[in-house]
Amino acid sequence: MTTTAQGLGSLDAAAVAEALGAGDCGEVAGDAGRRAQYASDASNYRQVPLAVVFPGERRHIRNTLDVCRRLGVPVTARGAGTSTSGQAVGPGVVLDFSRYFNRLLALDPQARTATVEPGIVLDDLQQAAAPHGLLFGADPSTHSRCTLGGMIGNNACGSHSLAWGRTADNILELEVVTYRGTVVRLGEMTAEEIDEAIAAGDDRAELIASLHRLAQRNLAALRTKLGRFPRQVSGYALEQLLPERRFNLARALVGSEGTLAVVLSATVRLLAPPPARALVVLGFSDACAAADAVPALLKHQPLALEGLDHALTDIVTRPATRAAIDTLPAAQAWLFAELGGTAEELPGQAEALAETARQTAGCTGSEVITDPVRARTLWRIREDGAGLATRMPDRAEAWPGWEDAAVPPDQLGSYLRKFTELLDHHRLQGAVYGHFGEGCLHVRINFDFSTEQGTAVFRAFLTDAARLVAAHGGSLSGEHGDGQARSALLPLMYGPDVIALFEEFKGIWDPDNGLNPGMIVQPLPVDGNLRVSPHRAPLPLATVFPFHSDDGDFAKATRRCVGVGKCRSTGPRGDVMCPSYRVTRDEKDSTRGRARLLYEMTQGEVITDGWRSSEVRDALDLCLSCKGCSADCPVGVDVATYKSEFLHHHYKGRLRPASHYTMGWLPLLSRLAARAPGLVNALTSSRLAPAVKRLGGIAAQRELPRFAAQTFLAWFRRRTPRGDGRRGPVMLWVDSFNNHFSPEVLQAGVAVLEDAGFRVQVPDGTQCCGLTWITTGQLGTARRIARRTAAALAPAVGAGLPVVGLEPSCTAALKTDLPELLDGDEDARALSRATLTLAELLVHHAPGWQPPRIEARSLSQTHCHQHATSGFSADSALLDRMGIDNTALDSGCCGLAGNFGFERGHYDVSVAAGEQVLLPAVRSAPADTQILADGFSCRTQIAQQTSRSGTHLAQLIARALPPADPSARSGFPPLPTEKEHTRD
Repeated sequence: MTTTAQGLGSLDAAAVAEALGAGDCGEVAGDAGRRAQYASDASNYRQVPLAVVFPGERRHIRNTLDVCRRLGVPVTARGAGTSTSGQAVGPGVVLDFSRYFNRLLALDPQARTATVEPGIVLDDLQQAAAPHGLLFGADPSTHSRCTLGGMIGNNACGSHSLAWGRTADNILELEVVTYRGTVVRLGEMTAEEIDEAIAAGDDRAELIASLHRLAQRNLAALRTKLGRFPRQVSGYALEQLLPERRFNLARALVGSEGTLAVVLSATVRLLAPPPARALVVLGFSDACAAADAVPALLKHQPLALEGLDHALTDIVTRPATRAAIDTLPAAQAWLFAELGGTAEELPGQAEALAETARQTAGCTGSEVITDPVRARTLWRIREDGAGLATRMPDRAEAWPGWEDAAVPPDQLGSYLRKFTELLDHHRLQGAVYGHFGEGCLHVRINFDFSTEQGTAVFRAFLTDAARLVAAHGGSLSGEHGDGQARSALLPLMYGPDVIALFEEFKGIWDPDNGLNPGMIVQPLPVDGNLRVSPHRAPLPLATVFPFHSDDGDFAKATRRCVGVGKCRSTGPRGDVMCPSYRVTRDEKDSTRGRARLLYEMTQGEVITDGWRSSEVRDALDLCLSCKGCSADCPVGVDVATYKSEFLHHHYKGRLRPASHYTMGWLPLLSRLAARAPGLVNALTSSRLAPAVKRLGGIAAQRELPRFAAQTFLAWFRRRTPRGDGRRGPVMLWVDSFNNHFSPEVLQAGVAVLEDAGFRVQVPDGTQCCGLTWITTGQLGTARRIARRTAAALAPAVGAGLPVVGLEPSCTAALKTDLPELLDGDEDARALSRATLTLAELLVHHAPGWQPPRIEARSLSQTHCHQHATSGFSADSALLDRMGIDNTALDSGCCGLAGNFGFERGHYDVSVAAGEQVLLPAVRSAPADTQILADGFSCRTQIAQQTSRSGTHLAQLIARALPPADPSARSGFPPLPTEKEHTRD
């Protein structure tokens, strides 16, 4: 077997991309940006490819293999790139199936089968099967973005494989193509079918004959050393070649990590889930006690039995997730046991399982959860485990490497105790969680890859851990595959005779070693190609933002992204991340793609011009700066901040895009426009408007918002305060958007605050949070503005006044951006602590106040920045107290996102983001349903793309206040109703 990967240094990336482009291979990319984005997966490893191919048709795949075989270039097949073992990166050509080769080809509800292309996302298959009462059994935690091809490559399992099997158990047939171009349809074969296939005398016949001879010569080894327990995933699944398993070549290929053939299509088995489910949460004194309880609990035949250690839950800081964790039974470790059956059966089943748990040593309590909403919330803690576990409580980085070893369940307690001792021996720490019911543990460990000593500890630990697993009759991999992380350790598990069988098996399929070389056989070293290496020092890049959580290291901040790919989820899940990816489905437009490109920039190898990189600039162009990733990414990747930092340096001393001067300086320009708003409005709605937009870098399709005839500040400073002010003063933050474009929002805020008993004050002068300068990367100006604002508000904040913001983006800037931008400034920190939303003030700081009762229905759009900082819980509580039947849209970003949607070149993506959920929901809402949107951007998008208008929460309340207090209307016409203010 030759090694195609050798000698790649003589190949030029541009030449390979040119050959692929000329060979009808689909979309081909060989630029530095694409190669950087695909240099890593979710593992510790990094290999920069020569080119990336996005096939859309079968011929593209076959043509790619033909070109690569002719050039001697290896091929790595890739789905979502969430592999934790390094098998989705390679030095040759990466085939990304997820973008185009992702169709559902057939679904037969009667036969309970589906045929799919390998790039289809699991959730998309599940969504297609659900109306028929069916699902695909294997359900890894990455189900919202992992592809069936990737699941086939790793033999993915998930939480319910305990009842519904691994991917292999649910594969009926595969159609594959070898590196040499032979197309083969694989499935079960009888002896007669084997003889008939061999007699054909073609390439397929030679393949099947060789595989049959291998099986017949080694029946004893296949029966005794492979397939001993369900999670024995390491190596090749040669037990599937046994006659009693009907010589199932399709299932033998599952788990081969793309080293044997490339999947063209897969026919899978679907199943009907039980009509109802119940979750039983069991608390234990420690994870080892939880592991000891597993064998007894398995007798109750749960659908899933998952474990969590407190070391994982202690990492969580996001308020909503933290609140869910705090509802768990008091314990140091937990088992989540899911039961299935009828609604009548489940209570008895759940109580019986809980009673069994209570009889085990170390059980501290139990709770049966039948509320599906709460159950989903708890399951998401487990699903986010791979991301949560990448940071230790002391902010140290934690890594995969020993990610998913498995032992027979009756050995789990013993293995976990000795594994814990092994961690202590090597002075390492890790948060343990995983599929306890099948003996499969996940753990991220605080390896130090930045030093030679740390890398040596990594290598030694993996070797010792492999011996420990083998001693317990286990498997180095229980579902994620061996990849580069464990392939070199397989001899410690199997011995030379089985390793020789693996090599022969690989040689039959791929004698040229052209498919994913270095995985499983002829392995790469476990400490080679490391993404973080002591031999590769990052560029010395000074930053404006302090990045304290990453020790002030921008490279460390960008490598927060460990590749779990949650940002590639496209369905609404209550998240915002990542609006641009949801539209384009392009890796470069995902949080991960941007973070990876920025990381490569810090390394200076593929991206060589640092802050001046055009590749990074282009990848950040469609980032909406929505801050969704800062809250939704399990490891807190914050691309909005990274983008601001990059733009600051990229354009330092250079001419900026026109929109940076118009949108970035909008607060100042608005003050100038306020001197003659009628004249400005006449200009921006005249025949000269297209020229104005073109000069300002503004999208031609966008209407320009109209300036109000009078600003809020001008009105407020002439009015007489109303109400008794019994609760004392409150500082109302006067944001530039509402002040100049929709002053009625701030005016309504005054009415509500005075009705609640507050005496409203506004900051002296004209203050600004600096948000527009931050998002456009003009951080020097933003700092000066922020410092002035913090100083101006310091006396009021020092006197204990709360600062209430009505525009969510500006409120979030005061709470999060200012203290970061003014690192160490105590005034900025105090202002951050004092800043509240209107709902937070009314719910938590106005005891006894009753909002007006409004019997109505509403749809609410949560602003992205509010989602990322304070959330919607206070708003929800306030609406409930008002009697509003509110539906919080699971819509993500509205798509306008401040300056983003106004900028030239962004209009299509901006509207497409809104069209995913928000805009259709608004259009279909009954006329008497209130459309709540506190964000100026959200209201503008709604007004410009629908026949409805958005209403701020303050306006909703103010309209229902007793008419005796007309202060909110003094100097202005009545507050607008639907479409009366179409341009706010």
